Amino acid sequence: MVKNFDVTSNGVKDAGGPGRVLVFVEPDEAERKRLVEEFKVDEHTLRSALDPDELGRVEFEEDHCAVIFKRPKRYTAEDNFLFKVLSGGLFLWADKLVIVVNDDAGLFDGRSFSRVAALPSLALRVLFSTIVHFEQHLRAINMISDELEGEINTAMENRHLLHMFTLEKGLVYYINAVSSNGRVLEKLRNNAARLKLSQSDLEYIEDLVIENTQCLEQATTYSQVISSLMDARASLVNNNLSVMMKNLNAIVIAVAIPSFISSVFSMSEFSMLVGGLPLGMAYPLFAVAMVAVGVGTFFLIRRMERLWK
Repeated sequence: MVKNFDVTSNGVKDAGGPGRVLVFVEPDEAERKRLVEEFKVDEHTLRSALDPDELGRVEFEEDHCAVIFKRPKRYTAEDNFLFKVLSGGLFLWADKLVIVVNDDAGLFDGRSFSRVAALPSLALRVLFSTIVHFEQHLRAINMISDELEGEINTAMENRHLLHMFTLEKGLVYYINAVSSNGRVLEKLRNNAARLKLSQSDLEYIEDLVIENTQCLEQATTYSQVISSLMDARASLVNNNLSVMMKNLNAIVIAVAIPSFISSVFSMSEFSMLVGGLPLGMAYPLFAVAMVAVGVGTFFLIRRMERLWK
């Protein structure tokens, strides 16, 4: 699907026809062929723009600049706590900008797009929106991590712990993606003259580098916190399980001793021991005695456990 936009004094607007900004969303075979043949986009670079495993980079062709950047995938319930990363491509000519993405959600969102003066400025603002998108996802990951931590502290299931591992895996992808975008920004800054960037664009790149560095530090911090606490949380789950097993063992022993007594002394023998009482009276007394023995055994075991600590 192809969408056409124009850069005006009021920001990025739908062109309603052919425009200077073309956004290819999940291009099909015909649209890819058009990009290669009409726009002279390198076929390998085009595939890289749609490959989620491709690293970010900047390439200079004869008449345009190709930028491969990383962007977060829109999170859905089917992702099951795994935050994924996609790739995108910016192809900048003197008179047009082509954007190739798998998902255009939030591509031109934000107040920064209301102050676009030229196509290079628009390309930089797309990169800025990507950084903001990463930061929003990081805040969501931190909130989910706090909720899962509370669940792990009270539950004995592995499900919440596995969700934490999934979050940690997504953070590793985010760290690699944000770091890759940082290298892209560094190369754009070093080739400002070749891209014919204005002084304001150059200052904007400096801001992007700082913002991306802060995003990387935030992702790294979250990853380190989750990683350092995983062992402690796993130990907490094991401790909860051990406590439950101790209680179950105490109950089993408390039930086993009265069962052993009742198997050795039958009801008739107990009746004889208490003076030949009829079964109508001997059975309730026997049941009460076994319950008392079981309860006493249980509390005796618990007291011994406390003394051993």
